[in-house]
This record gives sequence, structure tokens and C-alpha cells, in this order.
Amino acid sequence: MVYNELNEAREPRAITKGIKTMDNIIDINDNNNNMVTTSINHYERFLDFIDVKPETERTYRKGIKQFVIYMNNNEITEPTRDDVINYRESLKEGHKPSTVQVYLAALKAFYKWAEVEGVGTDIAKNVKGMKIETQHKKDSLTTHQTQTLLNSIDRKSDKGKRDYAIILLMVTGGLRDIEVSRSDMQDLRIVGDSTVLFIQGKGKDTKDIYIKVSNATENAIREYISTLDNIDDKSPLFTSLSGNSKGNRLTTRSISRVVKEAFKKVGLVSERLTAHSLRHTTATLNLLNGGSLEETQELLRHSNINTTMIYLHHMSREKNQSEQRIEDAIFKM
Repeated sequence: MVYNELNEAREPRAITKGIKTMDNIIDINDNNNNMVTTSINHYERFLDFIDVKPETERTYRKGIKQFVIYMNNNEITEPTRDDVINYRESLKEGHKPSTVQVYLAALKAFYKWAEVEGVGTDIAKNVKGMKIETQHKKDSLTTHQTQTLLNSIDRKSDKGKRDYAIILLMVTGGLRDIEVSRSDMQDLRIVGDSTVLFIQGKGKDTKDIYIKVSNATENAIREYISTLDNIDDKSPLFTSLSGNSKGNRLTTRSISRVVKEAFKKVGLVSERLTAHSLRHTTATLNLLNGGSLEETQELLRHSNINTTMIYLHHMSREKNQSEQRIEDAIFKM
């Protein structure tokens, strides 16, 4: 069954088991790469109600779209709780657990809203989500690897000065790539006796928190800034240095590429090593060198200390030197 565009002139049907047909929620336009288009309907009311940011809205649209496609492929006109469960199981075949969780969360939020509004039954109620690993998906670097990485960057060129400053800032301050991208010249300020960088953190709308900028990091940033022309307080802190994009703010993709290229140069090639690995390195090095759990939580801007505690679990095993003791026993002369 193909779900056509909403005919706004027709009378709405009574809803008894969830949303009987998804054509009054969201449409599929087969002539536009199966991209989802929306009408003035329940789904738009749902988005207005939850009042989310554009990125979250895109995620919810995508999640609902997947269910529409599933219904379409299976000729489902009156979805039930079993359909939601079967949909979840079908997603497991080609998606990561985290992706399945996101898609399912969008569906559950929609049907919960539908029941509260009296336009449907919450058929997704108590449907279990995916069990997500508590371990990090990305690895951190060792102290030696971090030193090797930084020393490998040629700081004679303007690009080298910029890349060195970016990587050093990320590894000493625990910055995400989006936080680096959003940084402006005016965000470098003085608080007390410290140079700090005010950042717009994950899920934040304002730059109301800051990290301290270490002396070596500040020197690297100032050295890079000295190579730039035509800048003012509102200029992006890190910009493209060549081509048509010269002077434009570096995107998260560009920052990720800077880090990955630096990794590759020193032989650090793995799917588990990305720009986010520098943030994990920040936490690990801080804890290994005497930083408390609470200090590390504040450094990384974790809202929940349980997130920070994951690093402690990793370190507990890392400090276990059993393998080395066994090796020493075997090869002891």
C-alpha cells in the first residue's frame, strides 16, 4: 500500500488503535528520493508541542519516516504494539543499537503524545528499547601516542600552526569538534589569572561555560592567530586557509579531517580513533595524573557523573598488570 498525500478536505477517521493510517501523519514522496514531506497534520502538531531544536526535529522526522516505510512495505494500515516490536526487530538487521534506539525513541514519543492529545492509542508503550553498551565506542590515546602526534605536526606552515593549536586545544580542554567549530576570537577571555575559552557546549544555546586554556595551548593559538589577516572579535577562531573557503569557519567535518590526517601520519589508523578520541584522551590523562572524578566531570562538562565513571572502569582494568607479571615470570632469566 502506498501512502499518498493528505487530502485535507476529507473527514478525519476515528482512531481506535494508535494512528490507523500514517498518511494523516507524514507523507512519502516517491518522486523525491522517498524523502518525507509533511502536511498540516498530527505530526506537525507533535513537533510544535515538543518544541525541539532543528537537529532533533530532523532526527524525529527520520525516525518516523522509517516506520512509515516499514508499514508501507508490510501493507500495515492499523499498526499495533506487535507491529512496533516487529519493526524494532527489523531495524536490528541493518542498524547499530544506538540508531535503533533513536528511531524507536521518536516513535514512542509520537505515540505517547497522540494518546495524551486524544488522537490515538499509545501502541509503543512499554516497548523495550535497545541495550546500549556502557563502554566508549572510541579509543583514547596513550601519553606517548599523544606526544608523538603533537610532535609530528609541522608548525613551520600556517596550516601546521592551526592544526597543532586545534589538536592541542582539544586534548587539553576536552573539546568536541562542534565546540571548536563554534569558537570565535572574542571567546578567548581572561577570568581571574587564567586565559579561558568560552564555549557553546552540546545542546546549549549560549556560551556560558568555559575551559581554562593552558599556557602551551594559548601560545599555540596566539601563534596561529598571528598568521591571519582581516580578523576581528567576531571572526571564527579556526578558519579554512585555502581555496574559495579561505577565511570561512571550519566545519566539524573539516576539523575531523584535520585530526584523522594527523593520526594517519603517525600510523594511528583505526575506526575507533576519531576526533572524539582526543576528548577521551583528556579524561584518561587527567585521571591518570591525579585528577579527581569530580574535576574530570567538570572538565568534560558531563551532566551526569555516571558518564565520567565509565573512564574509571576502563582504568581499573588498565592498572591491572597481570599480563606483565606473567611475561616476567616466563622470560625471567
